[in-house]
Amino acid sequence: MHFLLFYDYAPNFLARRDAYRREHLELAWAAHERGELLLGGAYTDTADGAAILFTGPSAAAAERFAIADPYVENGLVTRWWVRPWATVVGAQAANPVHPRA
Repeated sequence: MHFLLFYDYAPNFLARRDAYRREHLELAWAAHERGELLLGGAYTDTADGAAILFTGPSAAAAERFAIADPYVENGLVTRWWVRPWATVVGAQAANPVHPRA
């Protein structure tokens, strides 16, 4: 199953990010190496949030990540939430559905 972790950033996120970025990225790459985090990154049109894609049997890995994230701990993230995502198309779809199957 896939899960999307969404972040809303504080208005001063870019000015405060550098102090916590290395620790945030270490946490993210460790989750990736464990096979939990597939993709992640900030929105590019405005620096007001991010989305991170997790995989696993439940939302627990995404929730643990958010709780431990220095961006969350230090108020750079004003709100976070996890949503299950029923992926059906693509090589990494959790529940592939092909019209010719």
